Amino acid sequence: MLTLRKISTGSNVPAEGDQYNQLIALAQGGRLQRAAEAGRLFVVANQAAVATTAALATTWTGLGVCNPTGSGKNFLFHEFGWSLSLAGPAAGAVGLMSADSTGMAAAITARNRKSGGAASVSLCDDGATIGTPVLEQVLGSYGTAATTAFQGISLPPIDLKGSIVLVPGRSLLTYTTTACTAAFVFHFLWEEISE
Repeated sequence: MLTLRKISTGSNVPAEGDQYNQLIALAQGGRLQRAAEAGRLFVVANQAAVATTAALATTWTGLGVCNPTGSGKNFLFHEFGWSLSLAGPAAGAVGLMSADSTGMAAAITARNRKSGGAASVSLCDDGATIGTPVLEQVLGSYGTAATTAFQGISLPPIDLKGSIVLVPGRSLLTYTTTACTAAFVFHFLWEEISE
């Protein structure tokens, strides 16, 4: 007989199979539920629409998350999203870039997804003079159509599937190909894991 371990107690529990001898598994909760329950899951969002700088500018504005040197944590990114509150001033692409921790400060407070959980060790900022950034990936585009043209359509968040890991001393920042007036609202969702 096959047995499985119950995480909460460490005890063994019997596994069940169907008529084809396939393991019966019942999913409970979402894929990030354990991280949220453990207080390791954090989110940050611009609290008002923010202007962005063009491309790989070191006088950067947008939204960024910094894992400060000596934090003892790795940041595992699960999600990134954005919305335009106004028409963009030009067409362009939205993406993510990385840099070191230069210039990053705690301008916006990250929130623990476990209400009342411990504070994040991150530095979240919406504008700084940063180290030389490198474009990591492009995730979408924006244009000049009035937001009323979209009639309530919203973009789904980008599921990063934990594919970006930020070690201490590094930052993950928003990227737009053109400078935009205060129109974007960005967010990040990540997990903080001990090194």
